[in-house]
Amino acid sequence: MWPRESAPGLVIAASAEVAAEVMFGAHVVVHEGTVIAAGCTIGDGAVLGKQPVLAASSTTRRGSLPPLRLAPGCRISAGAVLSAGSTLGEGCVVGDLATVRERCTIGDRVMIGRGVCIENDVVVGSDTRIQTNAYLTSYTTVEERVFIAPCVITTNDNFMGRTERRHALVKGPTIRRGARVGGGAILLPGIEVGEEAFVGAGALVLRDVPAGTVVVGTPARRLRDVPADELLENGG
Repeated sequence: MWPRESAPGLVIAASAEVAAEVMFGAHVVVHEGTVIAAGCTIGDGAVLGKQPVLAASSTTRRGSLPPLRLAPGCRISAGAVLSAGSTLGEGCVVGDLATVRERCTIGDRVMIGRGVCIENDVVVGSDTRIQTNAYLTSYTTVEERVFIAPCVITTNDNFMGRTERRHALVKGPTIRRGARVGGGAILLPGIEVGEEAFVGAGALVLRDVPAGTVVVGTPARRLRDVPADELLENGG
């Protein structure tokens, strides 16, 4: 890593704001207006503040976006792409080749793993961990201290791109505080995973999961309650 003055191939737009003690890898691109707070590190080939490129048929909201903002101590790894209009809280870690699209709000100390894709208009609460190759679809809400295992898939459109009435119904899942979602699980549009719930690996979640419940299988069904020693209030 290099300071701004010596990082090879570094491109920083004139309107970007880069605080002191920010370290850069090689060939980083920082787009217009991007704000990078003190103590951040930006890995090789990362792209910060990218404007979205939308298909003519895209239903994503259009219009001007505020700058990308990185709070102090963020660590952005090689090849990550972070779009304009999003904010990352203090101490976030973004893995290699991960993507955070526009209008996302990421809390403090969130860990975003390698190859994770976070689509537009997603909210992620503080101290949440999102593991390798997970996919968070647009309009998903993830609360604090959630664990999302590798290759989890979330969805937001029951009509898969057909019919006009779908536009008012597009909504990703809501994953409440302290919930855990196992590897390869699939969450259908608009469902809620309750606080401290546990979704087993490979589960297909078709309906809401009550708080404190373990669900497994395809389709997901209740197995038992989450053990007391695994709850956050008991140090789990």
